[in-house]
Amino acid sequence: MNKVAMSFVLPILGLAFFVMLWSLVAKNINTSLGQFPGPAQVAEQASALWQEHKAESEKADAFYKRQEERNAQRMAQDPNYEPRIRAYTGAPTFFAQIWTSLYTVSVGFVLASIIAVPLGIACGLSKSVYAALNPIIQIFKPVSPLAWLPLVTMVVSAVYVSSDPMFSKSFVTSAFTVALCCLWPTLINTAVGVSSIDKDLINVSKVLRLKPLAHVITIVLPSSIPMIFTGLRLSLGIGWMVLIAAEMLAQNPGLGKFVWDEFQNGSSNSLARIMVAVITIGIIGFLLDRLMLLLQQKVSWDKSVELR
Repeated sequence: MNKVAMSFVLPILGLAFFVMLWSLVAKNINTSLGQFPGPAQVAEQASALWQEHKAESEKADAFYKRQEERNAQRMAQDPNYEPRIRAYTGAPTFFAQIWTSLYTVSVGFVLASIIAVPLGIACGLSKSVYAALNPIIQIFKPVSPLAWLPLVTMVVSAVYVSSDPMFSKSFVTSAFTVALCCLWPTLINTAVGVSSIDKDLINVSKVLRLKPLAHVITIVLPSSIPMIFTGLRLSLGIGWMVLIAAEMLAQNPGLGKFVWDEFQNGSSNSLARIMVAVITIGIIGFLLDRLMLLLQQKVSWDKSVELR
């Protein structure tokens, strides 16, 4: 069997074994809400969640259509009437909460990357900068996101005050919590990558008398891309985990809130729905990592290196 075929067959075999083991174990676990859900029950609830999403989308479309019709009638009677479209306030569906979580983690991750990569480059190029920042990095790196969340919530509530805010406070709180926890892996790996650049490349830069910015763009960034992306992939994975925990604890919109609401609901379908969310969280985390890997392949100068 060739290498390409093996890359497909082995994962399928692994997944098949996992599903079989899951099905066997689930039959022997009874909880206060009934039997632990197996693959069939989870698939059934995944389908039910999709149907609920479609039904809610149809309600929203009908709601906006009715508003448009009423506004058209009012404008026909009164040309000076200024139509207003009210937002649909139905409960967010499972798939709507997936989008909310993806959007939040993206903003937090990008914000952290914008700060961490330049700081990491500065730390890698200058021992003095690294010596100054290292104590801060080592102190705040191990802090749990659950410790940051109350502080971020209080600060956002005090500072982000507006009668017509562009973003909701729950979104800002979650995004900043993600950003605080995403900073450190990218910063540390970038600093290590920059400080490990081949000395011959440094000498070439000196011979060519490259200016600092040209040195960073021409020598530093291309040479340290593997380590930078290692940090970015770690940060994105951590950010995704942090976000789900933050949403559960603060009851902010997203997948974490969906899991907590289902746990509190305590219906016979709650465990299966939680398992749908757990699997979805895992699949999205995997896809985000693959996306970063694909981006690394696009920007890496050495196309012969096999990335995993």
